Amino acid sequence: MEAAILIMALLFVAFVVLGVYVTVKVVGAAKRGVERTVTQARRTVEDTTLRAKSVGQPGVAGQLAQLRLSLRTSMRATQEALHARLAEDESLKESLALFERLSGHGHELDDELRRLEREPDKRKIADRMPELRERTERITHSADSLRWAARDRARQFADDDLASLSEQIEMESGALRDWATKGPTTGEPASWGDLAEDPASPRSGPKPSAPEAASRPRSEPPAQPSRAIGSAESPVTYPWQKTPRPEATS
Repeated sequence: MEAAILIMALLFVAFVVLGVYVTVKVVGAAKRGVERTVTQARRTVEDTTLRAKSVGQPGVAGQLAQLRLSLRTSMRATQEALHARLAEDESLKESLALFERLSGHGHELDDELRRLEREPDKRKIADRMPELRERTERITHSADSLRWAARDRARQFADDDLASLSEQIEMESGALRDWATKGPTTGEPASWGDLAEDPASPRSGPKPSAPEAASRPRSEPPAQPSRAIGSAESPVTYPWQKTPRPEATS
């Protein structure tokens, strides 16, 4: 009895622990989902605001917004491209590590551009614009280089796989057409020429083999019926013989 109570108590504790674990996992997943949703919404709002500023605001304010939009678009596209192909190509880990270092410079530049948007002295910002533009172009060029290199690598792998697959298909096609160079075998359908010589065909009779034809005695020509000398029968007249004259028979 005590053993049964102990087992039930252990089962109860196990169910409670399992329930708490599942609850924590579900709450954590829901929290991460909410955070991703909030981050995505905030990012969308920021990108929309930057597009509006880059088009609608003249001067350095529009230029700063354009630099931030170009930087964020390039970095985000490269990050998504590397992460998407990392599961298929392990060699991209090094490229991703380089991108993480590049991301540090990108975040630093984006924060600086954001602070400059609130700077009241527009003249100083205008003086720094060539340097800010050059930094932005260097970072975006590096990010674009990584992204396109990863895409070219994936396309090259796809081309190599397609070439290998095409070669295998050609070999298999040649093997499937191998019946054209082989005669009829057991279990294979005979060709129409073979069917014409088939002994079972109603249009052809059985043909003896070469040894049988050689050993078979030649048939003698049919004997002509002998006519007795002085027979009373009339002589046989052939078409090429002349008809005898009457005086020759008198």
